Amino acid sequence: MTALEPLSVAILAGGQSRRMGRDKALLDVAGRALIEHVIERARPVASEMMLIASDRPAYARFGLRVVPDRCPQSGALGGIYTAIAEAEHPHCLVLACDMPFVNTDLLRYMAAVPRDYDVLVPSLAAERSTQGERETLETLHAIYGKSCLPAIERQLQEGILKVIGFFSQVRVKRIPEEEIRQYDPNLLSFYNANTPEEYEWVRRRYAAGDGRGEAGDPVGGSPE
Repeated sequence: MTALEPLSVAILAGGQSRRMGRDKALLDVAGRALIEHVIERARPVASEMMLIASDRPAYARFGLRVVPDRCPQSGALGGIYTAIAEAEHPHCLVLACDMPFVNTDLLRYMAAVPRDYDVLVPSLAAERSTQGERETLETLHAIYGKSCLPAIERQLQEGILKVIGFFSQVRVKRIPEEEIRQYDPNLLSFYNANTPEEYEWVRRRYAAGDGRGEAGDPVGGSPE
């Protein structure tokens, strides 16, 4: 088996958790902080791992390098920029802190994709709308190359915070949904615990010994 190229991993924990009302990364899930489940599942693909977080003391207990967000008022794009800039390796896997069902097999697959790209991003099935078909790009479950930095810097200077805003300026490789489902049939990798209701659903699944979710569980939004 060919050895994988080194890969940095950054978990973004700098969000303000407005809908949750408290720091969602530190919420208890099966006796551990929610972010610890993300760390554990991503560790097998990480040559280095760091947390992007403003409250460094709160995250020091996880034993990882904690990096303050360079652009704390720039949302997810600022966190992605910080992660890429701080990464030791040419490519960095960026994950949100609130995805407790991250699938290690899917991450291994992504890490093994030849790196002839600037961005490698999962693409979920297009939705039909009055404007045509729209895809959902999982930008906080994606690999970014340092080659993205100039385009992101320009976008930040222009005050445009939409993550995909710079994609037209770089090489983007999409992972289609049918490939993703080979590793994660129910697409639970992309389930975010953003609200108290979603957190309770996650907590119940883990309490029942089911850290992978169940067949038929929805992706995104409240499962209730």
